[in-house]
Amino acid sequence: MNPWTRGLLVLAGLMGAAGVACAAAAAHVGGGANLETAAHFLLFHAAALVGLCALSLMVARGRVVLQLGASAIALGALLFSGDLAARALMEVKLLGGSAPFGGSLMILGWLTVAACALVARRA
Repeated sequence: MNPWTRGLLVLAGLMGAAGVACAAAAAHVGGGANLETAAHFLLFHAAALVGLCALSLMVARGRVVLQLGASAIALGALLFSGDLAARALMEVKLLGGSAPFGGSLMILGWLTVAACALVARRA
């Protein structure tokens, strides 16, 4: 496993843990729909990252494109969810435009993954 894939897996684990924490906070502390949405995005995309990392180990051609897409998804989910969680728990915005930029980055990441399917070759 290369360092890029290892880093994405570590990030997926941290995103999964943060998603569970956000879901628990939404249920017990409050935070409403924003915190629940942050939890869902973190959990869904953490699982997707694990799958994309597993797939990246099986392809020879297209691996870098797949890892770029996965990285964009991870960064986008962190920005999007981080902004929603900050709004819900601290009543502040993370950074100006973090949620829309993060959402756009996730879309771009998923489109990159789709493009990888056109060029990928099995290892």
